[in-house]
Amino acid sequence: MPTFVAQYNGRAATAEELTPLAFAGYAHFTAAQVRGGRIRGLDLHLERLRAASVELFGRALPEERVRSLLRSALAAGPADLSLTATVFSRAGEFTAAHEGEPDMLVRTGPPASGPREPLALAAVPHERMLPAVKHVGEVAKTYFLRQAVAQRFDDAAFVDRAGRLSEATIWNLAFWDGTAVVWPRAELLTGTTMAVVRRRLEEFGVPQRDEEIRLADLPGLAGAVVMNSWTPGAPVHRIGTASLPAAPDFVELLHRAYKAEPLIVP
Repeated sequence: MPTFVAQYNGRAATAEELTPLAFAGYAHFTAAQVRGGRIRGLDLHLERLRAASVELFGRALPEERVRSLLRSALAAGPADLSLTATVFSRAGEFTAAHEGEPDMLVRTGPPASGPREPLALAAVPHERMLPAVKHVGEVAKTYFLRQAVAQRFDDAAFVDRAGRLSEATIWNLAFWDGTAVVWPRAELLTGTTMAVVRRRLEEFGVPQRDEEIRLADLPGLAGAVVMNSWTPGAPVHRIGTASLPAAPDFVELLHRAYKAEPLIVP
């Protein structure tokens, strides 16, 4: 059984169908890790796709249609895999026209689990366009990643015009003060893994708060992580010039919260 599948509206995508997408940048997507044919936070992924479609296209695919397309792609691959569902309009970009309901491309690949070694993040000034939408075509993310690696960092974290840390290139940020989880308050994309962890930590009774975090605040914190669909917590030991202590209990807590979320069949 293949580990890579690309389906266009529920069937194998052709080169003719994929070619226009290679040159298009007006679309949105969600990414998930699938284990045993199931997805954690499925409701969050569905809501993300719905809300972003309404924002970009003025309408959304019915939920059952989305779930059917996800099931079709999952049935064509192994039980454990990475999945990306991209929603776009055949009207393309650089036009005000809308052409019916959006289309969806679902692709799968080998499962991923994220980095294990602590990361060093460069701090760069950047604010994403439409930060609440997980949209494609963001050249800045790869650009700042490559610039960071050239400067001997592992990746980059973004600082907005108010001096607040918001997120990293393809990651959410989370901090630990020794007692509570501290989430950055800024304009950012609320990741599905972030939302899963937050609701499970609430059930655990773990204190959480949203707070503006600036580079000058980092020495007063007890740990930091990045998270995305690959992992609920990869440790961060430095942001810019500020070092952060190892916080294995914090990382373990986030992983435990994530695993408490049930896996759901689309």
